[in-house]
Amino acid sequence: MSCYGPLAAWYDQLTGDVPYEQFADTYEAEFARDGGEFRLLLDLCCGTGTLTAIMARRGYEMIAADASVDMLIQARDKAAELPVPPLFLLQRAEELDLYGTVDAAYCSLDGLNYLHPDTLPEVFRRLHLFIRPGGLLIFDIRTPEWLKSLDGQIFVDETDDVLCLWRADFDEQEHAVVYGMDLFSRENKLWRRSREEHVEYAHRPEELERLLREAGFVDYSWLDQAISASEGRRFLRCKRKEG
Repeated sequence: MSCYGPLAAWYDQLTGDVPYEQFADTYEAEFARDGGEFRLLLDLCCGTGTLTAIMARRGYEMIAADASVDMLIQARDKAAELPVPPLFLLQRAEELDLYGTVDAAYCSLDGLNYLHPDTLPEVFRRLHLFIRPGGLLIFDIRTPEWLKSLDGQIFVDETDDVLCLWRADFDEQEHAVVYGMDLFSRENKLWRRSREEHVEYAHRPEELERLLREAGFVDYSWLDQAISASEGRRFLRCKRKEG
């Protein structure tokens, strides 16, 4: 089953409570704290591009990459009326390939949890390659404890035109939570059923720190002013060493 296939068209309707503006505020606060110049940004695992569009409206030049063509279609349509449209790239994180460097990169809404642990060394190596010296990398993760707490739970998200029923099961061997999703979308008087499977890996913070250090990042720190801290979300900020 695909991940972010049929769900892509309904993702924004089902996630209307996501505080995207607060995410953007968090990134800008870190840019200001650093004091460097931040104009060109990479939105890694950009999804439907809501945050990409917000940052573009705030005056940043944007590059946005995602592995799902269906999500990128939504992102492209959303950005159609922006004065300076972002550059959208259909790329897996571990295959990231830019023409030059960016001033900062961010990966939001536990996008990093969707990346298999075996790919993380290459993901961080490529981010280090394409972030300029002195540039920032900021991402958030769901903690292992929070992901484990979902085991066996069933959730329902719905609007007038779509219902998403999903169950979370934690796989101890894979150290990951697997979401089985059933999506029912209205088509005139009928309903279409689709299925997707999503996997989020429970990355340990200390392991992420080790991989970042090996990739060449420095000054990494976990941010205390967490968004949705009650939902197990933590933010990490680090920097590509200057020189």
